[in-house]
Amino acid sequence: MISTTFDRHVVLIVDDMPDNLAMLSDALDESGHIVLVATDGLAALERLDHITPDLILLDAMMPGIDGFETCRRIKQVKRVAHVPVVFMTGLSETEHVVRGFEVGGIDYVTKPIRPQEVVARIGAHIRTARMMTQTRGMLEHAAHAVIVLGGNGLPMWQTTKASQWLEKYYGPAAPASHKLPGPLQVWLNEQLVRQRQGESLDHVPPLIVRQQQDELHITLSGPGQGHGVSLVLEEKIAGSAHRGEELMVLPATLEGARLTPRESDVLLWLGKGKTNRDIAEILGMSPRTVNKHLEHIFVKLGVETRSAAAVLASSIAAASGTSSGSQLLQ
Repeated sequence: MISTTFDRHVVLIVDDMPDNLAMLSDALDESGHIVLVATDGLAALERLDHITPDLILLDAMMPGIDGFETCRRIKQVKRVAHVPVVFMTGLSETEHVVRGFEVGGIDYVTKPIRPQEVVARIGAHIRTARMMTQTRGMLEHAAHAVIVLGGNGLPMWQTTKASQWLEKYYGPAAPASHKLPGPLQVWLNEQLVRQRQGESLDHVPPLIVRQQQDELHITLSGPGQGHGVSLVLEEKIAGSAHRGEELMVLPATLEGARLTPRESDVLLWLGKGKTNRDIAEILGMSPRTVNKHLEHIFVKLGVETRSAAAVLASSIAAASGTSSGSQLLQ
């Protein structure tokens, strides 16, 4: 099986038009990508038995199974379900765009193809996917579980613990299902509608699901710098905390980090999606000082990007309901 752990990213192009394949292959090759091609959906699925690309560029309309059905089948294969799919289509009607997102696509480009635009979008999506993969690895070891949502309100990925808790409190999911349990999706949709109407998600009360004496608290973490809306799950086991108190367990990635109070405050506001300039104004320091604090925070947390640090901070803040960075992370 081909590995994609080297520096050059692998892009699988699926299109039945030779001219499109040639044009896109040349553009992506010149930009430093490794290009693989398939001329129909079944051929693409066969290729995915042997390779795991960094991104799939998929034509929506092809003979045999179309791009929508091909994407749906890709998302049913756990090993490659995380790979971002970008649709190529001449169809700009709303129902086709919506259908692309519903089957798991993350973006689309319209024909006639503009190679430079496609290359730029592919680069952005691959960087985001890599960041999400790194963050997912950190969150798998956290005391809280996380479900990251796409722009369509459907889950993009979730930690193993999130899957286990959803099954415990809502029952087993249908095979190959990538949807949230019905009651949870209804609650989430209501909150997202409020967000679109201008309301903030910062103070949305958690959804509490009970299983005998245990409770699952599901909290919304609003969009921040470099990441979108996510669900943070925390299980409250009967007898694990005193009445009126919440048991706060920090993720393993923050234990021993020894952040200073100022670094904790910077990380807290980073998790709320604030820019360096915003944080500087809030905390009364210069943007350059904020950047210095972030450099120290990244080293202490063992992360490389502000997005990874922001996801950790926002996840813990949302789950704990703590308003002070020093209280949260010390």
